[in-house]
Amino acid sequence: MTMRLSEPSRLAASVQASLEGVEESLTLNDNRAASLVVGNYDQNIAHLERRLNVVAHVNGNQILLRGPREQVEHARRVLESLYATVKRGRVVGTGDVDGAIEETATQRGLFPDRPAPDPEPETVAKSREAYSGFGHVTTRKRGITKARNAAQDSYLRVLARHELVFAEGPAGTGKTWLAVGHAVQLLEAGHVERLILSRPAVEAGEKIGFLPGDMRDKVDPYLRPIYDALYDFMEGRLVERALQTGVIEVAPLAFMRGRTLSNALILLDEAQNTSSMQMKMFLTRLGEGSRMIITGDPTQIDLPPGQKSGLGEAIALLQNVEGVGHVRFGHQHVVRHDLVRRIVQAYEEVGAGNPAAMR
Repeated sequence: MTMRLSEPSRLAASVQASLEGVEESLTLNDNRAASLVVGNYDQNIAHLERRLNVVAHVNGNQILLRGPREQVEHARRVLESLYATVKRGRVVGTGDVDGAIEETATQRGLFPDRPAPDPEPETVAKSREAYSGFGHVTTRKRGITKARNAAQDSYLRVLARHELVFAEGPAGTGKTWLAVGHAVQLLEAGHVERLILSRPAVEAGEKIGFLPGDMRDKVDPYLRPIYDALYDFMEGRLVERALQTGVIEVAPLAFMRGRTLSNALILLDEAQNTSSMQMKMFLTRLGEGSRMIITGDPTQIDLPPGQKSGLGEAIALLQNVEGVGHVRFGHQHVVRHDLVRRIVQAYEEVGAGNPAAMR
């Protein structure tokens, strides 16, 4: 005699199995790639355990996962994603683990593992196959660099669709880094002829007049983060050649006045430290065939007291203008280091509860 469970009983049995936990073994065929997935001193596995509340035992190229069924399945998909990334020649770290966790969660949300009501079940399979995952930038040096979370994915998609994009949010969210990567991608593909990368030269109330050297010697330290991002996405010799020939120009904001920039990608970083007039001046530099990206952190404004930041004003004024995109990052999107995320969150909470304490 065959006993059939009622629907509530079947649900209860499923919940009980989930609570009791399951074990699943994953074998990664390439031993070298498996060691890269695990990370130095198993740091990637340890991070995966903390994030998904599972237990993982590594034995050579085999990984045994134990925990609630849903988390174990999620961890397996993450490890498979990391393994595919390593096989493409990339080294993965804890930030890539976070990115794979978010991406696989998004994919699972789009295509849950349950029978589809569609009379043609192959439709779901085709849709799953067509799902390309999070957005990415592709450069000759780094190959494919994928977004690490949904906010970065949205950012890359907005960059692809709009001629002018504002990106605001705390440090460590990848605003500038991804913008430079997108810029290099467009340059290498021939969509733009040059890159103009700019920042306000004076920050945090400091003055540069006392620094030794000519104008470039004075402003280069303030533009160093942009140089660092460039060298991440391009070979050093190519960056130097592009700087010498003017294909890439890194200049302080003051040097933009009076220019019309055509067939270029123009990036303004640390835009929260621009005045209203500086922002208007910069926005009107946009010439034919050009794109513009403006990034900044509204919580770190270093302008003199009483001076309004041009970033927030421009976002408000242009929010309904066709061709203008806007992406906002939060502390939960920090990818630099998990401690940085917690630091930013602590400052945000203090600022929200007592704005005067942040002045």
